[in-house]
Amino acid sequence: MAKAKDVGPKGQRPEALATFAASARNDGRKPERIGLEATPDTKPLKTSPEKKQDAATKVLREGVLGKDQGADAAIDKLPDRTRRH
Repeated sequence: MAKAKDVGPKGQRPEALATFAASARNDGRKPERIGLEATPDTKPLKTSPEKKQDAATKVLREGVLGKDQGADAAIDKLPDRTRRH
């Protein structure tokens, strides 16, 4: 039986990038331990909406303008969603 601290947030879905990263490390197949509900490894990471919006804006501006808009630095301020546990 899982301990309470080992259980993901009840009712939350796994974060997509964490699931994709785990699949990539598992020969392209989603590990069986990852289901439809988040686990401690795939639970959503808290992130400031302002930081996400800033990074998204800079990425889109770089794509449109073809010039550096600071997207890499803005992305580096966000948590790594391909984390490994």
